[in-house]
Amino acid sequence: MWSKVERYIEKYKLLKYSELYLVALSGGADSVALLLLLKNAHFNVHAAHCNFHLRGEESDRDEAFCVELCKGLGVELHRAHFDTREYAELHKVSIEMAARELRYRWFEQLREDIGAAGICVAHHRDDSVETVLLNLVRGTGLRGLTGIQPRNGCILRPLLCVSRAEIEAFLAEKGQKYVTDSTNLKADVQRNIVRLEVLPLLRKLNPAVAENIQRTAENLGEAQTVLAALVSKYKCCNSVEISELEKYGSSEYIAFEWLKNYGFNGSQVQQILNAECGGMVHSEQGYDVLKDRGRLIVEPALKPFKPMRIPEEGTYVLDGNNTFRVHKCAVYVSKEPHIATLDAAKIHFPLTVRRVEEGDWMQPFGMKGRKLLSDLMTDLKTTVFEKRRQLVVVDSQGVIVWAIGLRIADFVAVSDATKTVIELVFSVQ
Repeated sequence: MWSKVERYIEKYKLLKYSELYLVALSGGADSVALLLLLKNAHFNVHAAHCNFHLRGEESDRDEAFCVELCKGLGVELHRAHFDTREYAELHKVSIEMAARELRYRWFEQLREDIGAAGICVAHHRDDSVETVLLNLVRGTGLRGLTGIQPRNGCILRPLLCVSRAEIEAFLAEKGQKYVTDSTNLKADVQRNIVRLEVLPLLRKLNPAVAENIQRTAENLGEAQTVLAALVSKYKCCNSVEISELEKYGSSEYIAFEWLKNYGFNGSQVQQILNAECGGMVHSEQGYDVLKDRGRLIVEPALKPFKPMRIPEEGTYVLDGNNTFRVHKCAVYVSKEPHIATLDAAKIHFPLTVRRVEEGDWMQPFGMKGRKLLSDLMTDLKTTVFEKRRQLVVVDSQGVIVWAIGLRIADFVAVSDATKTVIELVFSVQ
């Protein structure tokens, strides 16, 4: 079996003889075989065992077994005890999720403490096949059909190329004992149902079903790698033309590969692609995606903006990032969108800087009659994102004198009669 595992390690460049590795050791057949294989191959390894105190004396039995095993192999063993039920109750998660979070958090901390290059866990081919079947039943995309990956950050899985049967045969040949977790023998959770009932039924159709599913998952993994490289150019973009996505023949898939980085799921991607212009969808990670004139645009969800009162000349910090400077100067007319020059005689303090509100209107410079700001922004082809964060400057009478970056009001514009200018400067830091 080692020759197969050795080739797998070399194929995915999982381990180096010059590095130290941590082996997650439960005492079960899989982790015992992994520790034995790596130790006999002369890799530098330490073992790590978690006692979750979920199975009474059986949990303590497993820990004692790991102590004796590592003592016999001359492997340093690190141990941790957890009150898993209390953690699960405190964090409102399942027992299984609590054990997973506690285990991997401790593994990573221990890895850093001892300077290990990675954490080797004993997932094997059957585990990966079970994952594929579970994902298929629950509903998944291409990535969910690729099974368990040989590497996930510092988590390394050298045994994905071998089956549980091969592992047990290897241990029997070596005369190596191991412990059995009694909860794995009960078909009371989804994964155990797949392991104990579904897979045996599928083997009646084809004894090689596990090997075939794993081979398919690996092929899909290769396809996923190619597709990931294809869409990598979009990862740092916050705007993509839908026509560009359609060049690949599947705008939905490419859009998903891009938008999943912002927390959007498959149904949300379908929703935004099918939306009318101006449609918007929010992700749990705090992003919004907007469909606007043949484009998809992503930006962080809008944060509250506290109106700023400007009682007199000076420099004001609006929201920790942007500044607003007000001062008098010689007469001139600004052509910069972030600078407004207004007739000082017609400006009534205090001013207020706030977000645009529904029903806001102004008389833009050079225009007769007033116009709703929503209509003005539509005429200027601003996006929904730009509309919702648009700032305006309002005088003491509640009249808008500047839609920042867009237009000033006609009645405060500099004219031949202007003697002094109030300069308003909006700066994004």
